[in-house]
Amino acid sequence: MSEWWTYRPTDFLMFAPRTYWRLFELHNDAWWPVQPLLVLAALAWMAWLMQTLPGGSQGVPALRVGAAGLAAAWAFVAGSFLLPRYAPINWAASGFAAGFFVQALGLAALATRAKLRVAPPGARRRIGLLLGLWALLGHPLLAAACGRPWTQAEVFGLAPDPTAIATLGFLLAADAPGRPARWLLRWLWTVALAWCAISAATLLTMGSPQGWLLLAAGLLAMAAAWPSRPSA
Repeated sequence: MSEWWTYRPTDFLMFAPRTYWRLFELHNDAWWPVQPLLVLAALAWMAWLMQTLPGGSQGVPALRVGAAGLAAAWAFVAGSFLLPRYAPINWAASGFAAGFFVQALGLAALATRAKLRVAPPGARRRIGLLLGLWALLGHPLLAAACGRPWTQAEVFGLAPDPTAIATLGFLLAADAPGRPARWLLRWLWTVALAWCAISAATLLTMGSPQGWLLLAAGLLAMAAAWPSRPSA
């Protein structure tokens, strides 16, 4: 029996990279043409939010709609991708799906019950916009950039990684005046960042440079949020 220190991270990978990327191809084929509709809807929401920003409180309805849309996206990714596709090749994916469902419930609570306000102008909001645009327009291009067919693109609302990155962008745009809402926001931050770390570890173990981009997105979001302290 080999000594434990001779093992490498790749020895614990339960699937081949080719199998992993094939999941997205099957998923995209099953749900086409939902992909462009999801991206266009999210871009329209971003335009709506940007229009209401000068009005202060006028941005709150856009935040609530955005939280509701993200709740649906996290639940859909859990029910349509993590459980039926990812779990058969990775036993941990069932636990991931449970976390995604809980995140969806938290976002739904944020949309319907929490006190919300738009984050003050500055670098935080600009980085949130940047992460949102990356999740919607940049992340799907990584398949082709990494030499994979475009049919394996990861799209917001269908794939977990761009959905988590878009959520970080949303959270940078949202603020909360009350303690319960602040705790809810912290939970939402924790789950989104945790997924970025988990997925980055998986991708880097597979030898994919996309893992570094996920880590960069999480670190950038944390750096943008760190100076901000919501007031009571």
